[in-house]
Amino acid sequence: MMKFDQTDRDILKYLQEDAKLTTKELAGRLNLSPTPVYERIKRLENDGVIKRYVAVVDREKVGKDLMVLCNIRLKEHEQMAGAKFVKQITELPEVVECLNISGDYDFLIKVVVNDMREYQSFIMNKLASLENIGSTQSIFVMGEIKNDNRFLPD
Repeated sequence: MMKFDQTDRDILKYLQEDAKLTTKELAGRLNLSPTPVYERIKRLENDGVIKRYVAVVDREKVGKDLMVLCNIRLKEHEQMAGAKFVKQITELPEVVECLNISGDYDFLIKVVVNDMREYQSFIMNKLASLENIGSTQSIFVMGEIKNDNRFLPD
């Protein structure tokens, strides 16, 4: 595991709050010159700590009003079948998150669609066509209380 000092943690905190901050703006907040801040950011990127920069879109403002958490149990658990499922599920644009979990189910996916009709079509035409799915359970999200991907290393 990498070692992080307070400056690394501060850089990560500020970039998670606003990834559009310039190196100069970050340097000002950190009371450092831009060059060492730039070098630290590059190191964090090269080491894979910062994976990518994204725009967080308000899903409801773009018409994606329905979010569903779907538990999936596989029929087979051998390596090739599991790898095939992972490849197939990551290719579905409606699936915005996929977690391999323990317990009664093998995977939990987060699906974002326009409405119930689109979700039904997704289930019937896309998810059901994946050959290794044994069963599913849909949980319909009534409201998002907290959606925050920000965290800092120790």
